[in-house]
Amino acid sequence: MPDMQGSNFLFTAVSCLFFMGLVAWISWIKTRGSVDSKDGYFLAGRGLSSVFIAGSLLLTNLSAEQLIGLNGSAYGYNLSSMAWEVTAAVATIAMALIFLPRYLAGAFSTLPEFLNDRFDGTVRRMSVILFMLGYGLVTIPSVLYSGSIAVMQLFDVPELIGLDYFPSLVATVVAIGLIGSVYAVFGGLRAVAISDTINGIGLLIIGILVPVLGLVALGGGDFSIGLDKLINDHPQKLNAIGGADDPTPFGTLFTGMLFANLFYWCTNQYVIQRTLGAASLAEGQKGVLFSGFFKILVPFMMMIPGVIAFHLYGPGLGSIDQAYPRLISDVLPVYMAGFFLAVLLGAVFSSFNSLLNSAATLFCLDVYAPYRKGKASDAELVRVAKIASIVIALFSFIVAPMLYFAEQGLWQVIRVFTGFYNIPTVVIVIMGLFTRRVPALGAKLVILFHVTAYALLRFVFDDVITLHFLHQYAILFAIEVMIMLAVGFWKPREDPWQFSRNEKVDLTPWRFAKPLAITLFSGVVALYILFSPIGLASNSAFDAIFYGLFVILIGANIAVWIWGWRQNRVLAAI
Repeated sequence: MPDMQGSNFLFTAVSCLFFMGLVAWISWIKTRGSVDSKDGYFLAGRGLSSVFIAGSLLLTNLSAEQLIGLNGSAYGYNLSSMAWEVTAAVATIAMALIFLPRYLAGAFSTLPEFLNDRFDGTVRRMSVILFMLGYGLVTIPSVLYSGSIAVMQLFDVPELIGLDYFPSLVATVVAIGLIGSVYAVFGGLRAVAISDTINGIGLLIIGILVPVLGLVALGGGDFSIGLDKLINDHPQKLNAIGGADDPTPFGTLFTGMLFANLFYWCTNQYVIQRTLGAASLAEGQKGVLFSGFFKILVPFMMMIPGVIAFHLYGPGLGSIDQAYPRLISDVLPVYMAGFFLAVLLGAVFSSFNSLLNSAATLFCLDVYAPYRKGKASDAELVRVAKIASIVIALFSFIVAPMLYFAEQGLWQVIRVFTGFYNIPTVVIVIMGLFTRRVPALGAKLVILFHVTAYALLRFVFDDVITLHFLHQYAILFAIEVMIMLAVGFWKPREDPWQFSRNEKVDLTPWRFAKPLAITLFSGVVALYILFSPIGLASNSAFDAIFYGLFVILIGANIAVWIWGWRQNRVLAAI
């Protein structure tokens, strides 16, 4: 870990506070007077630009546990776990081209609001219950806990403040939670998005700097020598094509991974909320697609350092989660420690305050507002949201440290809990958008079926059914689609559902959205070719197949962009 003694600790603390204060000041300047209305508080006044959407999506998704966990996976295994990040780019394409145009056309503030419009109030309430239970009992406390653990692991907080481990954990949880809450409670979504974007720039700087400094260290002071060692020594560490024994088998990319990413990037309230606040469809599409490009950079920023750690230290570290902290300690200059700590805390704040803001939004707009039957004023809704945020935050301060006492059991629940509501949400949204006669009964049956079936799979028959849980996602998805189609055939709606347009922003698509989406998808394919046995994971030089595939990808992209340019010229002439 960075040297945190004496004057170095003071310098680190002061520089960290300076960077955090700068982010807070800029966020305050940009948000003052703009969060008094309902749309202003919950959707940033429907005025977010692509830069803030992309920056906020990046920081909301990436936090301290990814820095340590992904690098640890690369250190202990290979690059197969990059699937969780890289394949998310495909889901951002679906969001930009399919889901976002429909969400913005209906001017929805929350996903349950769409479900109410498409099905009925009961489906809305059922979905809110699932989201609120997931956020309040598991997701928010676990983000706060894992972020606190990461900070403590990287900077030895117990030694710094002179307390035992658990009191130090409680202090770290409360400190991070209090600071993160300020953005969500008082600044609303705009403050969250602005602070995320600024911290995202810092994360990109650290993400590039650490592997560069690591390669310099690996090469004994020479970057090129370090790069040569990374590529040629232990090439199996650069393999992203996961086998059955790897953390993420390659086959899961085409089954449950697809649906998990569709849920996260297209239907998860705390992620999509910043896209619902886009100033226009074009700005939203830019932001979502740009975030997809950031996702395909994750292997270089958050996994290559783990491989470098393997080359530097061998397999002898006590835990794979020590790989990134050890590398940071050895390669990051002391004068950068404060900046790194500010970025790390910013990443933790981002996930925490985004979840807090979205949980308060769901409660306020999908529970309190319907209870008031539309009589609540904007000022009342904002006030209730702030109170709800404070209550949820205080509750998370109590729950988060408790994870310490039963870590193994609770972490198992955390790992699988999203499975209780991700697949039925994706099924219901897709069927709601693309069918007209499937009734609310189908959605209700799917929710009840999924919760029951998933609970049995994970906690009753877990030892009997050994199929990877991502493959189970795919099977459940197929069954639940059939349930909704069967209900639609057996008892269809009397009147086909008609989408109610409520356009509050310009819905003109971005003219480069489709060509850029194809380029983004090509980037995903290119990464898997690069980090594969025909690429860097080979013991020999690249063969003709490798070069041939890259030529095909490049040629296809050139053709697509020429076609897109011509189409835009035709439209402009019209």
